[in-house]
Order: sequence, then C-alpha cells, then structure tokens
Amino acid sequence: MMSSVSPPTRERLLQAVLTLLEGSQGRGVRMTDIARQAGITRQALYLHFSTRAELLVAATHYLDEVKGSEARLAPSRAAGSGAERLDAFIEAWGAYIPEIHGIAKALLAMKDTDREAARAWDARMQDMREGCEAAIEALDRDKMLSSALSPKQAADMLWTLLSVRNWEQLTRDCGWSQAAYIETLKALARRIFVAGGKPDRQDHGH
Repeated sequence: MMSSVSPPTRERLLQAVLTLLEGSQGRGVRMTDIARQAGITRQALYLHFSTRAELLVAATHYLDEVKGSEARLAPSRAAGSGAERLDAFIEAWGAYIPEIHGIAKALLAMKDTDREAARAWDARMQDMREGCEAAIEALDRDKMLSSALSPKQAADMLWTLLSVRNWEQLTRDCGWSQAAYIETLKALARRIFVAGGKPDRQDHGH
C-alpha cells in the first residue's frame, strides 16, 4: 500500500533526476544513481521508465509542471496582437531561464557526449521553439512581420536570440541584470521582427 506521506514512485524518480542534474556539474547521471536517490531498486526504476532517455525527457516536462510553465505562457497566448505576443513570450521565457538554469546547464554540458541527455535537451528546446514560432506567426497574421525575414528565418532567429547560452553570457559573463536582459531583448526583437521596428508608433502627421 502506498504511503500517504511519500510521493508516488514516478514523482520521486523525476525529483531525483532534477536533484542529481543540478548537482552534477555536467557529469553523467546514471540510472543507478537515480534509483538510489529515489530510494528504489534499479529494477523497479525500469518498471516506470524503460530507457534513460525517456526518464530525462520526462524530467524536463516535470520541471515545467512544477514551475508552472503553462500559467507563465498564458499572457502570451492571450495577447491581442502579434507584437504583444512577442513581448509577452520574451518576458515569460526570459524570467523562466534563471529558474531552470541549473538543469539546463547540466544537460548542455552533457549534450555533446551523452546522446540521451541531448535528446532530453533537444525535446525541451523544440517545445520552446514552438513558442517562438507562435509569436512570429501572430506577427505574420497581423501583417506586421518584417519583410526582411521569412517566417521560418524569423522563428530561427528568435529561437537563437533566446537561447540559454546567450542569457548566460549576457547575465553571467557581461553582468547584465535580469531586467536589463528582458527589456533589451524585447526592444531588439521589435526592431528585428516587427515591420517598422516599433509597431506601436503611429504617424500623426499629414
């Protein structure tokens, strides 16, 4: 019978993955380590996750659930215009990066030599890319997307601008504040992606 105090085994496993990743400093996290951290046997772990890749992917989704990523994205999805959606998405993702940075840094460090970690990271970044695509599509529907870029090029560029590595370089290496990062990225994104650079600017002359 399951204890009413201890979380279900699947949740304990996902919590264990996140704890180990944050403390790993880019070193590999083994299934044996995860099972031990969760207080179960390695054999029992495989009853819940058949592969390490599946477990790592599930852990990134669990992190989103714990951090309330859907609620964070609600203002972006409810935005009244493409330009507002662009701003809201940058605000949501920019504020989210510091909260997931420990996990992101571990997966990035493991990515080049660990195919399963790469799969987990790439799956998470594909989800983020879909948010970039939605913001660009909203601009395109409003006929406010800069003519210098195709929708795909714009989505590629926004995805790259908002990468965790760029955030890390600007805030950690260059010393930008979190507020400066978000406001500068919003202004830059408007200049790059929005026709005319500032969609809220109106010509009142004759």
